[in-house]
Amino acid sequence: MGRRRKAREEALKILFEYDSTHDDIDEIMKCFWENLSTTKDRKVREYTKELVKGVVNNLELIDKSIEKVSKNWNLQRMFRVDKNILRIAVYELMFKKETPVPVVIDEAVEIAKLYGTDTSPKFINGILDSINKNLRKE
Repeated sequence: MGRRRKAREEALKILFEYDSTHDDIDEIMKCFWENLSTTKDRKVREYTKELVKGVVNNLELIDKSIEKVSKNWNLQRMFRVDKNILRIAVYELMFKKETPVPVVIDEAVEIAKLYGTDTSPKFINGILDSINKNLRKE
């Protein structure tokens, strides 16, 4: 597994906790690194932190982008795993322009296959495709 994939998965776990508790994100990350993660790779941890902080700092904008294209699905109704996979990918689509769009979408779909439901990959692919089209129009 590549470093960025591992970082995305770690970010998903941290953001899931944040979405559940709304506790201080720095405390959640500290606890996660000390007690739950087996990752010692500095680059994985750095990219994880970048993703987590990027999502949290741009959460309102990211969530509006998701809600704009998710017909009949407000964020409160979304499966928490799906929602946070989407948030990570949307952050990357909006702010990490050096990462190719197909890579962002493929990674999100693959992570959804591991952590989501049977319908998660298709749902996430559709939402991200729509967001990408909207971003290209802007």
